[in-house]
Amino acid sequence: MKYRLLIWILWPSFLVASMAEGLLFSMIQPDELMFFGHHPDISSEGIYTIGFFIIWSFCAFSSALTAYILPGIDAGSDTDSDHSLI
Repeated sequence: MKYRLLIWILWPSFLVASMAEGLLFSMIQPDELMFFGHHPDISSEGIYTIGFFIIWSFCAFSSALTAYILPGIDAGSDTDSDHSLI
């Protein structure tokens, strides 16, 4: 069940991060980015990769919080109980 929960968290966040990165970098060019007044010494592909993993981590955190607060399904318990999936 833990692996299934991990897939429930990571797969939707991967899809949303893919779309978000496409939208973000269609408006912002990596060559024009400045961090603390300096241009990073990283290639455009490196900036795309770092940006994707940052966005994916935020989306995964959001999905994990959603999975945490969802009520679980337990056939042996009464209907008023509230068990999270985790």
